[in-house]
Amino acid sequence: MNFRTILILGALSAFGPLAIDFYLPAFPAMALAFGTDEKHVQMTLAAYFLGLSIGQLAYGPVADRFGRRIPLLVGVGLFTLASLACAYAPNLEWLIAARFVQALGGCAGMVISRAVVSDKCDAVGSAKVFSQLMLVMGLAPILAPLLGGLLVNTAGWQSIFLALTGFSALAGLAVATGLPESLPAHIARQPLSGALRQYGRLLADPVFLGHALTGGIAIAGMFAYIAGSPFIIIKLYGVPAEHFGWLFGTNAAGFILVAQVNARLLAKRGPAFLLARAVWVYLAAALTLLAVSALHPAHLWPLLIPLFICIASLGCISPNAAACAMSGQGARAGSASALLGCLQFSVAAGASALVGVLHDGSAVPMAMVISLCGIFVVSAAMLTRRIQNTRAIAQAQV
Repeated sequence: MNFRTILILGALSAFGPLAIDFYLPAFPAMALAFGTDEKHVQMTLAAYFLGLSIGQLAYGPVADRFGRRIPLLVGVGLFTLASLACAYAPNLEWLIAARFVQALGGCAGMVISRAVVSDKCDAVGSAKVFSQLMLVMGLAPILAPLLGGLLVNTAGWQSIFLALTGFSALAGLAVATGLPESLPAHIARQPLSGALRQYGRLLADPVFLGHALTGGIAIAGMFAYIAGSPFIIIKLYGVPAEHFGWLFGTNAAGFILVAQVNARLLAKRGPAFLLARAVWVYLAAALTLLAVSALHPAHLWPLLIPLFICIASLGCISPNAAACAMSGQGARAGSASALLGCLQFSVAAGASALVGVLHDGSAVPMAMVISLCGIFVVSAAMLTRRIQNTRAIAQAQV
């Protein structure tokens, strides 16, 4: 897969995190503009998560039936129009609805980019490409809060959505001119009428489901961090808001670095081997974070070290889990990608909400949710590996 294709797929994959992280610094300004509080503005984030979960399930079967390019162009166009509608929203209700539609468009890039990789690569090749995509995707949480804060201060909150409009329009142009159809002509197109049956088969496949949950629950831990870190860093430990983006970006940089190391390690070890070991690093760091947070340290740095390791380890877990889940899906790669993404964001939304429910004015709730994610991640990964080994032994005996 050439560099241009990877760059286009990276931009498409970044729609989700970019549309989330970019406008976070605008919450106070938006609350002031609409005469409400930040709690109600956060409903725009919930609407986006809901749109991502629902939309991905729709794009999967459509991409398996009509190919990758047409649904992708439709989705990017919808994201562009919805971003423009967000910029000129006259009230909060309009903005919430526009954010939902924006997510419905944006998730096309997330679903179909994984399907394109699966069309073109085997399991090891897919893991390498997914690791490279993390480089592009990982820049979003580093740059987005910083650029978002700059735009809000200089041009108002509307400028953020106008920037998203321009970004998506350029991505659509790149798809139209530089991304050919990847679904092989010899593969039978899957009828839309069989979509539910296809999802049922995927859910009944313990190996696919195990890898999907391993990656999804790990990502849920990151969303728990996204939900809890602003309060902990800014309010609990008094870090100036303008410095928050740098700390946020440091963790994202660790995520990117490990993803690139993972791409190189794949030349010697397969994605399943690396995944089985990375999940234990994640769990150890998460439990350390919980232990440190329970001591209520006077300084922030004891929390930052295990938190950095947690987020960095996702650079190995996420691409390898996705590659293992997508391996061998063939004609149903679109549906598999859609279900993979839906599971990820559904679990992530639950983890984010749980951090809020458990909120007690300390770092413990965030650390507790991340630790629970770590326990479930290791459990899912080990159970899936055991099922795969059992299948391999059974096949060898036949």
